[in-house]
Amino acid sequence: MKRNTALFALLPAVLLCTGGGLFLWKTGFFSAMGSVEALQDYILSFAPYSHLVFFLFQFLSVVLAPIPSNISAMAGGLLFGTWTAFFLTAAAVLLGSMLVFFLARTMGRGFAEKFVSQKLSDKYLDLLNRKTSVFLFLALLLPFFPDDLLCILAGLTPIRPLRFFVIALIARPWGLLVACAVGGSTLALPWWGMALLGAAGLAFFGFGLKYGDKLEEALLRKLKG
Repeated sequence: MKRNTALFALLPAVLLCTGGGLFLWKTGFFSAMGSVEALQDYILSFAPYSHLVFFLFQFLSVVLAPIPSNISAMAGGLLFGTWTAFFLTAAAVLLGSMLVFFLARTMGRGFAEKFVSQKLSDKYLDLLNRKTSVFLFLALLLPFFPDDLLCILAGLTPIRPLRFFVIALIARPWGLLVACAVGGSTLALPWWGMALLGAAGLAFFGFGLKYGDKLEEALLRKLKG
């Protein structure tokens, strides 16, 4: 009975996700994901409701992974400015994180298996059960972990919803803030300053691509030990 009540309470959110996903597909969002410029044009096409549409697909970026929320956050930064895009994105991502957490908590492993592969589940679930708060905080903070999928797996652990929300609130927004700041930067830098900033960003990105897996494995070994 309790599970049925929880499912009934989550039904409007599930319907919103289904309808929202169909809306994005029908209006060409997925074909606009190829570049920041294409996403900008897509968002602007819904004026004066551009902010609402931006919030919707940032919310769905968590539920319908792997929509890249950081890329769309950059597009939002260019259109709305750093802070407007950040608050819209952070609110949407946190709401989406809580939704997938509760869906996994209510529907169990059957729901999680539809989104998380057995390989990822075997890799992370035991550690989440043993060191839930520490590992979850680090995983949601660092860029090389599959944070959306870990929010689903967290729903299968005994962690309390309020604790999960606090961890997500503290850890998840930082990467989103960087993406929005890159898109909406109003810093008055000379050309050489912009070149250095761009080079630093590319170096950090390349470092993550090359060493992200090794850093992840080292952290997992340390926590498991």
